[in-house]
Amino acid sequence: MTVKSSVSLTDEQHAFARALVEAGRYASLSAVLQQGVDLLRQRMATEELETVALRTLLSRRREAEFISEEETDARLAAMIAEKRRAHGLSS
Repeated sequence: MTVKSSVSLTDEQHAFARALVEAGRYASLSAVLQQGVDLLRQRMATEELETVALRTLLSRRREAEFISEEETDARLAAMIAEKRRAHGLSS
């Protein structure tokens, strides 16, 4: 089902949308606007998923063991050394 709706565009927005139609990329101005709304909906959904994932990560980090900067550096150095050994590279 489609719903007729009146929208206002700036001259620049209208010219851009009209150019897309004239170039054959879209059948009509309505198709351009529909695509724009769909992309905005998808972007907002993605942002929501990213926000949930970030909150989950932060929550897990708050509950995890605290590791000092020195310990972090030591662990990273050990991981890098192991990878270098695994690939036959010298230190």
